[in-house]
This record gives sequence, C-alpha cells and structure tokens, in this order.
Amino acid sequence: MSERETINGVPVTEEQIAAWAAEAEAGFDVAALKKRGRGRPGRGAEPSQVVALRLTLEEIAAIDERAEREGKSRSEIIREALHLSAA
Repeated sequence: MSERETINGVPVTEEQIAAWAAEAEAGFDVAALKKRGRGRPGRGAEPSQVVALRLTLEEIAAIDERAEREGKSRSEIIREALHLSAA
C-alpha cells in the first residue's frame, strides 16, 4: 500500500487495515447500523421528493431575505407559501 493513502488527512496504516478487516470478519450489528440516521430527517411517514424549481434572481433574493428575517430556510419559506396557496 502507498504510504500516501490517507482518510481525512490521517495516514492509513497496515495495522488500521488489519483492524478494519478483523471487525468486518467478526460481523456488524445490523440493528445498530440502521439506527445511525443517515441523511436528512424525514418530514412525514413517506419519503420526501425533491422538486426542481426555476426562480429569477429577484425571487430568490426575496425568499432569502424573508428566510433570514424569520430565521428559516429557503425550503421552509417555499413550503409555507405552497401551504397558504392551497388553503
């Protein structure tokens, strides 16, 4: 193995590789791996869908201005506007 191999700037040693191999051979606790909570937290019972949306620079600036003023994200502001328009 190359001496220049790193993970997050830390050199990977033969000893580390041996330890990882031993851990893998011993098996992993699948339940513990599933609890990790990868990705963003869900917003409901079903997975959320990502929707592409084209906005002008002025529209984005207005959304960002409101989001900053209200301490919210762009997405929260857009979802609120959609909710209000559906009501």
